[in-house]
Amino acid sequence: MFTSGLYPGVVTHTRLKPRRHSLRYDIFMLLLDLDELDALDRSLQLFSLRRFNLVSFDPTRHGDGSKTPLKAQVEAQLAAAGIAHGGPVRLLAMPRILGGGFNPLTVFYCHRADGALSAILYEVNNTFGERHSYLIPADDAPVVKQACEKGFYVSPFMDMDLSYAFKMRPPLSQQVGESVQVFVDVDDAEGRVLAAGFAGHRQELTDRNLFRAWLGHPWMTLGVLAAIHWEAMFMFLKGEKIRQRPPKPAWSVTVVTPASLAA
Repeated sequence: MFTSGLYPGVVTHTRLKPRRHSLRYDIFMLLLDLDELDALDRSLQLFSLRRFNLVSFDPTRHGDGSKTPLKAQVEAQLAAAGIAHGGPVRLLAMPRILGGGFNPLTVFYCHRADGALSAILYEVNNTFGERHSYLIPADDAPVVKQACEKGFYVSPFMDMDLSYAFKMRPPLSQQVGESVQVFVDVDDAEGRVLAAGFAGHRQELTDRNLFRAWLGHPWMTLGVLAAIHWEAMFMFLKGEKIRQRPPKPAWSVTVVTPASLAA
């Protein structure tokens, strides 16, 4: 049995101010153990690594975009930040469907050599082809709470002077039905601006389950980018102003520590 798994679930996104706007989509995500990618490619007919298929994963769409193994990239970031590593690195993301795909947020669960969770890497993509990550040390707990300041332009309808609060229920076992949760609250100086999240339950990663997930989530074939632009149109029609895009950060990864949060 693979550590990697399939997580059908629901993504929600609620803008609270200055104009309320909500969305809810059924999606499915894959939890991919980066040590299992080649074995998954060999074992599954409907999943491919770096190749076209019904469902696929391309590591060069993550990290620095190079051919350097993705796990090596993540471990280099952990080592540079002085965070214990040496164990599994597992990625939670939407897969590519029929060759297309876009991940606004990819979550990397990073573990020590003893298997305990040591950090979470939040990789954020915007629709302008830019990518930035936030690396935050984590306690090995059933529920992980973390926070950081926003440092990367994402939505043209959101200011930059904001903070993120993450609440995570990481995948802890290979038991079918186990829940995984990713909640992100966005606040300004006066309070909550946006609340977003994903909640799903584990299924075994098999060809049968992949095909059923694809049939049950037809909009994912149309593409996440299409859905993002569709929702952006509604935001614009509601009168939301577009914020100017600043230069992207000089560094590709922001390392968040208690000291940086206090500053």
